Amino acid sequence: NLLDSRPGRAIRSLKGGSQMAEAMGINTFRYKVTIFLIAALFASVAGWLLAHFQRTVNPSAFGLKMGIEYLFMAVIGGVGHVWGAIVGAGLVKLLDDYLQVALPALIGTSGSYEVIVLGIAMVLLLKYMPEGLWSVVARRFPAPPRKVDWQQAADLPVRARPAPGEPVLQVDKVRKEFGGLVAVNDISFDIPAGRIVGLIGPNGAGKSTTFNLITGVLGKTSGQVRFRGQDITALPSRAISRQGMARTFQHVKMIADMTVLENVALGAYTRGSRGVVASMLRTNAAEERRLMKEAQRQLERIGMGAFLHEQAGNLAMGPQRLMEIARALCCDPALLLLDEPAAGLRHKEKQDLI
Repeated sequence: NLLDSRPGRAIRSLKGGSQMAEAMGINTFRYKVTIFLIAALFASVAGWLLAHFQRTVNPSAFGLKMGIEYLFMAVIGGVGHVWGAIVGAGLVKLLDDYLQVALPALIGTSGSYEVIVLGIAMVLLLKYMPEGLWSVVARRFPAPPRKVDWQQAADLPVRARPAPGEPVLQVDKVRKEFGGLVAVNDISFDIPAGRIVGLIGPNGAGKSTTFNLITGVLGKTSGQVRFRGQDITALPSRAISRQGMARTFQHVKMIADMTVLENVALGAYTRGSRGVVASMLRTNAAEERRLMKEAQRQLERIGMGAFLHEQAGNLAMGPQRLMEIARALCCDPALLLLDEPAAGLRHKEKQDLI
């Protein structure tokens, strides 16, 4: 299944926002275009079948009613679930056929009243069951956990480490202005290899903004950033991630309906290479096992080996912070940036983090 692969996880990560996905080295624009092209392919095949069997194509058949039906199919089944799409399409067509017969008999006059009923049903469903019917079924009858078949897989290649004392990060007079507000005022510092450096300041001092400037999330008004001797000032965050810089976020960013293992495996995205076609044809099995093995290794490294198949959204704040660190470590970074990793944690959770 495409969704259970490296590019599939990248596609699903778009739900968590482009900032998190780009920080994992994912080209969000490319995947959005890929999704559009795949959807267009299925739509074109459907249009060809319609023209082939009906021998004619009339645009009047694709009016408001048809648009509402397609939207309702996705809503009622649940976005992101293959079986949800099938169930949603089946239920909507059965309901539509029934209403076309029942409503005229009930009201005593003909008309497209089923559109009104479907619209009301969609509003109620979005209010009381926004994730769709299939999400309820999935929670009631959860799928068996993914089979752990990667224990004998080969390890992923590791990144060349900088020599002790070698300059890893050099920030030179970096400045960021938002209109007339100076958020970061000509900050400069160096980080050599093998050293732990803390960026300290009160709330609103610009610590997270500095992280965003270093990692390419925000553009710089002026200044220069060099990473392992290379100028990364103008690079996007996905390119910086590929060079070996990983980070966590001030507020935990994750995909709540993905498992802990899948969330952490996102961090190893740049360490794989198989694409959408290979995933659809299932020729990526060897690489997939290596990625899963690395994700499990990082989870066990931080003491979360028992949470592999737990839904990430079910975790408390402390384990979520740890999971985010494991995800960053999965990138095999030369530099790890932790943005307030202990924020919001209780004393015991802080001790576990340390």
